[in-house]
Amino acid sequence: MSDGTRLAGRVPSAAVATLAIHGVAAAHEAYGKAGLLHPAIRPIQQGARLAGPAVTVLCPPADNLMIHMAVERCIPGDVLVIATDPPGSAGVIGELLATSLRAHGVIAAVIDAGVRDVDALRTLGFPVWSRWVSAQGTTKQGPGAVNTGVVCAGQMVEPGDVIVADDDGVVCIAAGAAVDVARDVVALVAHEAAIRERLSAGELSVDILGLRHQAARDRNAPGDR
Repeated sequence: MSDGTRLAGRVPSAAVATLAIHGVAAAHEAYGKAGLLHPAIRPIQQGARLAGPAVTVLCPPADNLMIHMAVERCIPGDVLVIATDPPGSAGVIGELLATSLRAHGVIAAVIDAGVRDVDALRTLGFPVWSRWVSAQGTTKQGPGAVNTGVVCAGQMVEPGDVIVADDDGVVCIAAGAAVDVARDVVALVAHEAAIRERLSAGELSVDILGLRHQAARDRNAPGDR
């Protein structure tokens, strides 16, 4: 697939930027509480919040040949999404691969496997979300695939889907839904801002959200004891 074809088919940058600004929790809520990767996928850094189209990689465990092959398929703004089959904890990305990916404009990696050289990656400023941190190295022999649908941390990810990642974890938004989800995120954030103002003024959440009736229906609710 040429870069021109990929650019023509990408989710509009404004929608991606909106999802990045508002983060994982808002995107997950606006997407009908769908799309979350397993919470075992955690950031190696703090404070990174981003979104970008997925370039997907499938590797055998403890082998990163296909990640090396994927670098030339990446364009600026992409997020590399890596799955291994069967699962393996080896560090499939380290400082050298991260340096190469960053030079080609990749903004982050999401890895359902291990990452190593964590301190160097933090210094480099290359964000990673992974299931494990492991110094175990890899071979470069195995078969695999680039830019095909993969199951990463229990979530199906297709090439071009929008990956949103921050300190709360990672969510995958299907490319075809991303524009609508970005629009709904803006509405959700505005609604929450109005609630926040009322909470700051001293109103109770049970009144704002109309929860008293629900609590009254449950005789075992803590407030009724």
